[in-house]
Amino acid sequence: MTTDATAPSTDATSPAAIAGTGPLHEIETRGLVKTYGHRTVVNEVDLHIKAGEIVGFLGPNGAGKTTTFYMVVGLVAATRGHVLFNGRDITRLRMHQRARLGLGYLPQEPSTFRKLTVEQNILAIVEAIGVPRRERAARVNEQLEELHLTHVARQRAYTLSGGERRRLEIARALVTRPSFILMDEPFAAIDPISVADVQRIILRLKERGIGVIVTDHNVRETLRIVDRAYLIREGRVFKEGNSEFLINDPEARQFYLGQDFNM
Repeated sequence: MTTDATAPSTDATSPAAIAGTGPLHEIETRGLVKTYGHRTVVNEVDLHIKAGEIVGFLGPNGAGKTTTFYMVVGLVAATRGHVLFNGRDITRLRMHQRARLGLGYLPQEPSTFRKLTVEQNILAIVEAIGVPRRERAARVNEQLEELHLTHVARQRAYTLSGGERRRLEIARALVTRPSFILMDEPFAAIDPISVADVQRIILRLKERGIGVIVTDHNVRETLRIVDRAYLIREGRVFKEGNSEFLINDPEARQFYLGQDFNM
């Protein structure tokens, strides 16, 4: 671990931290295990992700990648092992408590309020996290501009296209100013142009020093943007490396990618 656990704590959601001028944030798991009855679905998984890094969780259905992802988010409780954030053990913290520390989450399922406008959707999050009233409008406008949503700010969420809705969901996650954002199937159910748009957004987040963890069945689009990825097999880390390594690894091809896979 590069983080000094005895150092004074720093607000993980501060602008300095997000911009990369503060301490380097990191997520780590140690010996993460999840069992359901007599079945072990995640078995001694060790991960390490730094802010400013894009990391993928890959693997077929039933491999344990989604359960691992959910244990980091806080949606699923670990049976054994630890989840650490900046050296602090957050294994037993609930999801909303992790969010306050700086772990943002983009769920796969639609997460907007359909009958509220775009700006009202973002404002609802701003109010929920206790941003002072005098700062709320600026915080909302910042996200409208950042995610190119200003032109649809007064539209109700149910009228948005798939790509616009996904950008709104990302805006709602980013308005909390996280140091990490965990994205569950961000490329699902959107058209190719919107996929490219989301990829550009993710790369901009990296430039801002925000760490991004992506789990998605769209392997090709995921490998195009990640710095590295973990390939999960039978509840364990089977392979870990950058896209070039995984694409050219014979075992990764045989187990998951397929012999004819190419970018």
